[in-house]
Amino acid sequence: MYIKKIKLRNFRNYKEQEINFNKNINIFYGDNAQGKTNILESIFMCAMGKSFRAKKEQELIKFNENNSLIEIEYQKIDRTGTIKIEISDKKFIFLNGIKVKKISEILGNINVVIFSPDDINILKNGPASRRKFLDIMISQLRPLYVYNLNLYLKTLEQRNNYLRQIKFEKKSQDLLDIWDEKLADYAENVYNYRKEFVEKIVKKIGKIHNEITEKKENINIYYVSEFKDKNQFLEVLKKSREIDIQKGYTTKGIHRDDFIVYINEKQVNVYGSQGQNRTAILSLKMSEIEIVFDEIGEYPVLLLDDFMSELDKSRINNFIKKINDIQVIITCTDKIDLQNLSGSVFKVQNGKIN
Repeated sequence: MYIKKIKLRNFRNYKEQEINFNKNINIFYGDNAQGKTNILESIFMCAMGKSFRAKKEQELIKFNENNSLIEIEYQKIDRTGTIKIEISDKKFIFLNGIKVKKISEILGNINVVIFSPDDINILKNGPASRRKFLDIMISQLRPLYVYNLNLYLKTLEQRNNYLRQIKFEKKSQDLLDIWDEKLADYAENVYNYRKEFVEKIVKKIGKIHNEITEKKENINIYYVSEFKDKNQFLEVLKKSREIDIQKGYTTKGIHRDDFIVYINEKQVNVYGSQGQNRTAILSLKMSEIEIVFDEIGEYPVLLLDDFMSELDKSRINNFIKKINDIQVIITCTDKIDLQNLSGSVFKVQNGKIN
């Protein structure tokens, strides 16, 4: 699949902009703070229905304007399509001209894998960053995952509210059995999705990492969860009930899931070098690309934000060898010579593209 065209109006620092993309390599270069990453953000918005960096969607509206628009035309093997997002005081999403009610309705139409300098924090930060990585990958391929995850999180919030009512209002503990049962049902669905996709990563990542590191490193991934099966999880909730009441929130569950990456049998976020952490993330992202291809029969669009600054020349070359037949959209500060490669180069300056 590939992005054919994008239109922006009052998005970030873009007033009016239309970009026709090459189906292979697209390089956006220019000084910092000119609007390069905003292009990637707009594509991600149309793929996922939300930004990968903005906390409030009103941040996406150009300063002193009241609304913003992104419209993308894309091509898949069997169809073309459009996704349009309008942002004002609310957000409106249109798929092929038809307004959708839920973000899950657009998931899977545009498949993307994004790699940015901040992605090193997927390993270095806490489990929430790694869960987010899994959530983004799985939701593009299994839209029902988002539905089940949201049900779990909503039930978790309701259980937490009731825990506080038990603590402060002396409500009966008996009703917790109802919340526990619902929580376990949704947890089982989310756990099965996550377990499935971690296993898919494990099957891919070893070979990919060996190629990137020229067989100097072995990588392993282990999924960590307090959920094993529904009955076991109900027992876990029951045993932690008194602690949960004291704390006023649920201390056990799939909202605490994690996966741990080891390089040469050492936990990379604890003992790995900066370069090893970067390469591990690169291998994760490459595994994601291969998994998407296996699932839908075509490669996702690869978004590389300030990519070249984070890797040495050897690792860049080994990486580029593996991205044939993929539309790649790269941002960087210096112009890159495409040499014999098919692609387009765009200069970005103050919210305008030449």
